[in-house]
Amino acid sequence: MSGNGSEFIEVRNPRTGQSDYQIAIPSKEELQELCENLRTNQFAWEAMGVSGRVEVLKQWKDSLQLSREDLLSANVADTGRIRESLREVDNISKWVDRWSKIAIEQFKTSTQDTSISTVKATSDYSAYQLVGVISPWNFPLSLSLMDAIPALLSGCAVVIKPSEITPRFIKPMMESIERVPELAKVMQYVTGAGETGAELIEHIDMICFTGSVSTGRKVAVRAAERFIPAFLELGGKDPVIVTETADIDRATSAILVGSVLGVGHQCYSLERIYVAESIETEFVEKLTEKANKLKLAYPTPESGEIGPIIFAPQAEIIKAHLDDAVEKGAVIHCGGEIQIIDGGLWCRPTVVTNVTSNMKLIQEETFGPIMPVITFQTIEEAIELANDSKYGLSGAVFAGTIEEGEQIAQKVDVGGISINDTGLSPFFIGDELDMEKTSFKSSGLGGSRIGISSIKRFVRRKVLFSNHSTEKSAWWYE
Repeated sequence: MSGNGSEFIEVRNPRTGQSDYQIAIPSKEELQELCENLRTNQFAWEAMGVSGRVEVLKQWKDSLQLSREDLLSANVADTGRIRESLREVDNISKWVDRWSKIAIEQFKTSTQDTSISTVKATSDYSAYQLVGVISPWNFPLSLSLMDAIPALLSGCAVVIKPSEITPRFIKPMMESIERVPELAKVMQYVTGAGETGAELIEHIDMICFTGSVSTGRKVAVRAAERFIPAFLELGGKDPVIVTETADIDRATSAILVGSVLGVGHQCYSLERIYVAESIETEFVEKLTEKANKLKLAYPTPESGEIGPIIFAPQAEIIKAHLDDAVEKGAVIHCGGEIQIIDGGLWCRPTVVTNVTSNMKLIQEETFGPIMPVITFQTIEEAIELANDSKYGLSGAVFAGTIEEGEQIAQKVDVGGISINDTGLSPFFIGDELDMEKTSFKSSGLGGSRIGISSIKRFVRRKVLFSNHSTEKSAWWYE
């Protein structure tokens, strides 16, 4: 739904800096009507059963293929990136397949005996009628669907409000949905900014929000006031610990990707690098050498690995963090500045040393391709430094053996830790992995997005107690 009112939002192109797109702001009445229609249509959707819903989403997969090039073009225009956009577009069908298989298994009912010999208990599920998804600008297509797909398969209707910073993909996405009438009745996108997102919370039965800690707190408060469940994945300041036994070549290659993929516009980007003092010189030299080999994706998205900064105010934050660090004695080995090229904002991979814990680079989320390095002398010190943060999303450990890495990882206060690699958690969304992770501290609230039982976030769980006896029960009145 794009809205029929006269209010519009201008959308900036991250590669040119020019406003070349426009979205409408729906009125409160339009949003309410949309949500009421979705809620009404949800009854028939849930009544289809899991197998019926799986068949509809299979049709959507075929429809998505018809829109693939349009989706890809729109996502590239939204983000200025080609490599990440390809993954975003191609992840959708993979997630449909994965979650469909999980839904079929997880929503099977079962009956078992109870401690009362005549009573049996049967499991049952009731979907939340209308799930709202509010998604951010950094991976616009993926994060709009990460929760929506399992929610749909659970029997919910879903309304999605993506970021107004990256909304171009909505039009081709809605075209793919509208070619499948059964799906269009229960899945809709809406445009708009923060005010639309806030209004949306007034009309839904559950909220899935991905974004900043500050906005997430507001969402959590309103959800609590409305007494609806909230699943929040918020900011991160992910640490990585590199021990003196680690393979430095492997660690620098993995940490480079974990820090600068998507221009560092990831909640699980590595933003604090703790390195054993004895290997600092070699580590920094190799990391800097590899960082210098990466190229800007200019003049075309295919020209390099590092795309433009998507959200202009983020460039100001990156610059402020770097300026603060340099003023306090930090040393920049490569990158280190915001470049304006043909109107776009760019930042090359930046390695920083002489970093201390009182710098903004360590205390606040930077959300850019910045790699601040701090040394430690003992593992205990490294763990203490890694845990000295209000964030607890994810992290990484590099050590000479997996066993050593696991021993350290167990003491780090984050939800998902990659050992001798980086950023592994997202690969297991919709996977048949039985394990779950949650966000620690201020990085989130609510259940996991990974693990096969995580799909049950979207249903209320019921138990049917059946007394098979024809005799009166012992607890009845005489």
